[in-house]
Formats: sequence, C-alpha cells, structure tokens
Amino acid sequence: MTFMYAKAAQMIQSSKRCVAFTGAGISVESGIPPFRGENGLWNKYDPQIFDIQYFHTHTRHSWEVIREIFYDLFGTIRPNAAHYALAELEANNLLSAVITQNVDNLHYDAGSIVVHEFHGSLKNVVCLNCRTQYKILEVDLNVLPPKCEKCGGILKPGVIFFGEAIPEPAKTNSFNEAGKADCFILIGTTGMVAPANMIPANAKSNGAQIIEINPYVSEYTTSVTDVFLEEQATIAMEKLMEEIEKL
Repeated sequence: MTFMYAKAAQMIQSSKRCVAFTGAGISVESGIPPFRGENGLWNKYDPQIFDIQYFHTHTRHSWEVIREIFYDLFGTIRPNAAHYALAELEANNLLSAVITQNVDNLHYDAGSIVVHEFHGSLKNVVCLNCRTQYKILEVDLNVLPPKCEKCGGILKPGVIFFGEAIPEPAKTNSFNEAGKADCFILIGTTGMVAPANMIPANAKSNGAQIIEINPYVSEYTTSVTDVFLEEQATIAMEKLMEEIEKL
C-alpha cells in the first residue's frame, strides 16, 4: 500500500494540471450523512421532498425538512483533514481546482479557492421570481418559506433539486477542467449520480491519470482508476501528503 501512495504522490508532483473531484465520502468524515446507503438521508426522508415540483406545491413542508437537515445540522459541521489537504495542495500549486458534488461549502471553509460546485451550494438562496441571490446568513429561517426582500417571491436553496438542470457555469467549468487535467484525484465518490459520474470518464478519455480514494470499490475502480487507495479520505490524504513532502 505504501508503494501505491508513493506512486500517487509522484503522479501529483509531476502533473501539469491536477484536479480533484469529490463526493459525499469526503464530507461523511465531517459528520454529514450521505444521501444514499445504509445511514443515508433517503432512508429517513422521502426523496420527493427534494423534487422541484414538490417544492413548488408543498413549499413550506419542503423548507421545514430542508431547514432540519441542512441548516440545523450542516451549520455545525467543519472541514476535516482531507478538505484541508486539498486546500494545501492548491496553495502549493499542485492542484488547479476542486470539482465537488457536495453542497456543504466545506472546501471553501477549508481554504480552497477554485471550487466548482456541480450541484450548487447551501450557502446561497435564490428568489424564484426575480432570481436575486442572498447569502443564507442574510435570511431568517424562523419564518418559512423565506421571502425575497425585493419582490416578495419565494426563496429556494441554491442547490439543484430533482428535475432541475445542473447550474452554470459550474457544469461547463467542471467538464472543461476534466478535459484539461492530466491528473485527476477522485475522493469519496462512487459514480452512482448522473451526470456528475461522467466527469471522471471524460478526464480519462482526455488522457488524465486517475487516482481514486475510497474505502471500498466503486463504479470507477475497474473502469477508469489507475491507482486505487482503499482508505477513508482523511487517512488517505494525510498519507498522500506525507509522501508528497518526501519528494
């Protein structure tokens, strides 16, 4: 296993443009439950609450669940060692960008600068009427659903719901990064969610070497991965940083 970390470190060190692609597995270690799987949110909450049509027809109920899951819980969450390691790689010019499927803002909180939030961010809300955006800290969630100060329209979290398109420019930027990268680090993503799961294959087809960090085999392991570090994100990134420091 040590050899694999050394190999991955060398790939990162020698790359011209390295990009990270993160999923729920990196944030689980900060205490955020995944959506899918044994302890996933979908086992506790009905996924249709996060369908855009349901949001339009049952706005208050959707907001009550959203507030409970995301703002009451996620508001207390902090970045972990893996988030900080990615920020450090970027600061040392060894990482060009992070593409994330997560909506928790933890990459920014850890100090990453170039982050493409493929599914949007909980830190922002948008008016469905006039499209004005607000920081969540500017919004009173004691009164649901929250309303736009400018036009009185309903505010919606700045994340994509089922039935909505991937936000721009995050979608274009993410696929562009995949097309330019010669090294691609997958962390905590299983390849189950479309169209995000197309991004690593896009990177591979454009010649990138793929490093995968996951505690178990994923959809990517046998299809695109060159170096598989079978470990939790925090442990793997700490080991990887140690190997990079030796170079």
